[in-house]
Amino acid sequence: MRDFSITRKQGEWYHAKVTDSYGNTYDNYFEEAYEANNWIYYIWENEEWFNSVNSQDLLSKAILNCKEIDSKNNNLREIL
Repeated sequence: MRDFSITRKQGEWYHAKVTDSYGNTYDNYFEEAYEANNWIYYIWENEEWFNSVNSQDLLSKAILNCKEIDSKNNNLREIL
């Protein structure tokens, strides 16, 4: 079920889409074609890990890190 595509419109970044063995689809943008290619292989090499972790737990940790960065580095008020 693995599939990928790398496309680019004139004046835009490369748009990479990849489907892993589980049918999960990801997409991302890159300035260089080799970065898009490397990212596709990264997804495929780590698909077992992606499917074994709790995505909600990862999201909550990412939000906490963003809150910390905002409060320490950007002097912004903490999100409640």
